[in-house]
Amino acid sequence: MYNILVVDDEPLICKGLAGLLTSSGLSIRAIYTAYSGHEALDYVRMEEIDLLVTDIQMGEMNGIELMHQAKMIKPWVQTIIISAHETFQYAQMALRLGARDYLIKPLGSEQFLDSVRNALLKMDKPVPQIDDFLLQDTEHFHMEELHPEQNERLKALLATASPGGEDAAERELESELGVRGPYFSVIKLSLDHRKTSGTEQESKYNDRDAKLFRYAALNVAKELLYKEWNALACYFSDWDIRILLQWDEAEYAELDMNKINQLEMIGRSLHYHVKKYLGIDATVGISQILKGVKFLSVLSSQSDKAVLWGGEQGDYHVFYYGDFNWTNHAQDPSAEELTSQNNRIVQSAKQYIEANYNQKGLTIHDVAKKNHVSPNYLSYLFKKNTGYNLWEYVIKLRMEESKSLILNTDLRRYEIAEQVGYESPEHFSKIFKKYFGVSPSELKK
Repeated sequence: MYNILVVDDEPLICKGLAGLLTSSGLSIRAIYTAYSGHEALDYVRMEEIDLLVTDIQMGEMNGIELMHQAKMIKPWVQTIIISAHETFQYAQMALRLGARDYLIKPLGSEQFLDSVRNALLKMDKPVPQIDDFLLQDTEHFHMEELHPEQNERLKALLATASPGGEDAAERELESELGVRGPYFSVIKLSLDHRKTSGTEQESKYNDRDAKLFRYAALNVAKELLYKEWNALACYFSDWDIRILLQWDEAEYAELDMNKINQLEMIGRSLHYHVKKYLGIDATVGISQILKGVKFLSVLSSQSDKAVLWGGEQGDYHVFYYGDFNWTNHAQDPSAEELTSQNNRIVQSAKQYIEANYNQKGLTIHDVAKKNHVSPNYLSYLFKKNTGYNLWEYVIKLRMEESKSLILNTDLRRYEIAEQVGYESPEHFSKIFKKYFGVSPSELKK
């Protein structure tokens, strides 16, 4: 049974699509409707949404941005994008971010339901378990990967400072490996193979298992990235895979949303799918984006540091190098320095939220940007330090303020909704009833 969220700023279209789904005979538990991106995000945060069906043009937040933010919150959410225009750039971005389909209005009933069925069928597709890999030899798999010699050459390119194609030999090597750029980022996928008990960092698996695990992890990365992203990967060690993402000038210009948020979305998806399919945890380290082949070793080193930082956290798995201001330290920061910085970030975020919680369209990205940290990491820190999810804290402040206004003023529902930051009184009432168990009018009585 699935939960589906339908989003369109035209209520009639929204209700029409919801009606089609209701009478479709599909295995649907609940259908939610929202009339804006911000309203939809509240559903993604509070409900177990499996499939998001969204229009692409909806005022302040378009469908692409909604899809992106939804996947940052819950990487497993699948998406179907609907558009009134067959815009190649939008379609390409939607598919690159993992959309299951891109449909053009006006929609036919069967066309729409076929798309939903296909998306749900892919959710039902049996997932390969690691036992399947351990029972077979790698020759049974047909995933394309670099030849061992090419793997070593790409590994060397990432590990050693390079002049960046300044001579013919360098240019030939880069061309042979498919390293073109000129913009690059490196993601390190470090598989957790250590025993949970004991002081020594002893592996739980033998050499053969290590080979199969890394092969399976590379397979997962290929499925997630290689269709829509220009990516290369190599084995760096038994438990370490490096993924080189690259963009040409035109592709880089198309990354009009926050580029780091997109990298974090990829990182979260990698961690989620490796855990789901292989039953093994992984720490993901993400570098910055730099221009030039000569910076590949720098980016690889940044991904190393991001994972090293991750080891200090324990219960968190996706780290971006830029989340810590390394330049303030002559050497790698200590655990105490990390804790001190993290506490300052959370305190600053709380102060910003308390001053701006009633701002319409407030997002986690806004709070993160003000604190010069990624949304993903800020969400983790906030939960760890306060006990609240960041958006739960925003809702808590809004609900406490609205309750006070209901009990102590004669303001109408739409006026209260306006004052606490909601775009519509209907959306405000839904959140209020979910939070308090009664509607605003019932509380007033």
